[in-house]
Parts: sequence; structure tokens; C-alpha cells
Amino acid sequence: MEGERKSFRVNPGSIEERFVRSGGHGGQNVNKVATAVQLRFSPSLSGLPYWAAERLKTLAGSRLTDGSEVLIEASEHRTQEQNRRAARARLDSLVSAALRPPKKRRATRPTHGSKLRRLDEKKRRSGLKRERRDGCDD
Repeated sequence: MEGERKSFRVNPGSIEERFVRSGGHGGQNVNKVATAVQLRFSPSLSGLPYWAAERLKTLAGSRLTDGSEVLIEASEHRTQEQNRRAARARLDSLVSAALRPPKKRRATRPTHGSKLRRLDEKKRRSGLKRERRDGCDD
């Protein structure tokens, strides 16, 4: 699997880029030039293994569209090329994270000290509530 991750190339047909006007500061340049990039990535067309495509969809979270595409927006730079590179870098990190299998969770048990601290806090809390209950006799 290590070799697969290093040599994996995303299918160019699975990426679509659109340039839109960027918001924020920049004066007249912002209103005239479309420098922000919206990169749409389709995991189903990318050639990713099925398990990696499913993991990518999970990792994408709110960036996943209704059509199961990953939408990445970049507008932090003043030029199209810099924003394109930033969007591609984000996509690369997302794909490499999807190709890395998740770590197995090892079940652990609470320590003796943490159990004692929790019980002490419960006793303190219940005593406080008991005092409030007993003090309300009118």
C-alpha cells in the first residue's frame, strides 16, 4: 500500500476548475479580475480505489456537494495561478489522507486515580444538591 500512495496520480478528467471573482480587499482589482478558483473533484472518475473514494467523501465533510463532488475554493492569493496551486495542494492533502488507512483505536480503561476523582466529584455535587434541597423548607 505504501508504494500505491506514492505513485498515485489523479485522473485529470476528474478535476474541473472555474475562476470566479474573489471577495474581500483588493480595491478595483477585486471587481475586475476573476482570481478565486473553485475546484470540483469527482472521486468516482478519479481512479481512486473504492475504499479510498468513500473515505475521501467522509473526510471532505461540508465540502462534499449533493452530486458527490468535492468542492474546494481558494481565494487567499491575488493571482489565479497562486490560487490554483493552493486549491490543488488542498486536494492533494485530502487525497493522501484518504489513501492512508485510519489508525485502529485501542480500547483503554480508566485509571484508578481517574475513577476516584470522578467519584469524589460526584459526591461533592450530590452533597451540594442535597444542601439546596434541604434548605428550601418554607
